[in-house]
Amino acid sequence: MTDEGEEQVDEKPEEVTLDEEKINPLKILEEKVLDLEKEKQYNAAEIINMRQRYAREKNILVKFAGMNLAFNILPVVDNLEKALAIENNDSEKIIKGVDMTLERLKNTLQNEGIVRIEALGKEFDPAFMEAIAAIPAPNDEQPGVIIEVIEEGYMFHDRVLRPAKVIVTEQ
Repeated sequence: MTDEGEEQVDEKPEEVTLDEEKINPLKILEEKVLDLEKEKQYNAAEIINMRQRYAREKNILVKFAGMNLAFNILPVVDNLEKALAIENNDSEKIIKGVDMTLERLKNTLQNEGIVRIEALGKEFDPAFMEAIAAIPAPNDEQPGVIIEVIEEGYMFHDRVLRPAKVIVTEQ
């Protein structure tokens, strides 16, 4: 028996069973698989979100792509309206105003990357030109040379915006 002040303490070290000591590899693998499945779902959702964000941004870019050009053309519209508003029909002023307006429009287009295809006197190039007619070459002309431009062609940076419609010499 024990004394009053003394309590009997059964101090047995906690025994760790062999099952707890062994790490269950199957359980670890199952947890790893669950983690990888969650990560896969997260990545799939992130890809879907990125595609939707890209589609929205692309739509916005397409929608507002011409905004800069439109902003630069508005003064040209204003000038043409002013030319038409001249009351006393001073044709010299109208011609001068329209000429100035045309120059401003050409400069605006050039600043946007739109340039005229120089065709007159050049050799025919089907990548940039459309032959409307072919006529026999005059005595001093070589065949395949542009002798008249029916409609001007334009490039937008490095792409043909509209081919030049031309008359070309033939043999």
